[in-house]
Amino acid sequence: MELIHDVADWAWARHHNPLSWYVRPLLLLPYCYFAWRRSRTGLAATIIALATSMAWFPAPAVPDPRAAAFLDFERQYLIAPWTPLKILFALSVPAFLAGLAMAFWARSWRIGLLIANAACLLKIWWSLRYGGDSGWTVVPPAALGIAVLNGLVFWLVCRHHSAHSRH
Repeated sequence: MELIHDVADWAWARHHNPLSWYVRPLLLLPYCYFAWRRSRTGLAATIIALATSMAWFPAPAVPDPRAAAFLDFERQYLIAPWTPLKILFALSVPAFLAGLAMAFWARSWRIGLLIANAACLLKIWWSLRYGGDSGWTVVPPAALGIAVLNGLVFWLVCRHHSAHSRH
């Protein structure tokens, strides 16, 4: 049991690295791509990447105080007793991933973006509502991730329509 605790502490310290915060929303790009390509292996690999990405980067020598405050809040939230609302919030993550995959699998990029944007706004709302001022640390990585996803999908759709209109 101590080994699990040590590994969790090690990963949590590394999650203080800002790169960890920025890479997670960007992992939605391959997730949506693999759903579009109907690759279960790609989806599974991306879920593993999402689950482990908090530990990919070294722990910062001096963590950002607001990020540290938010992560402390998040850790306390996770170890506190589980309420029905907390369970609902927790279940929203796999529901989001399933809905996003189903939308892109079905080639419905509009529904996919609707789900992704709604989830981004929900994450920001939750972070600000429950994390207070420290929740603002979530906004830049979430906003960048969703902007890149929206921009790339719109670019690909326009490129696709442009290529088909020439034929």
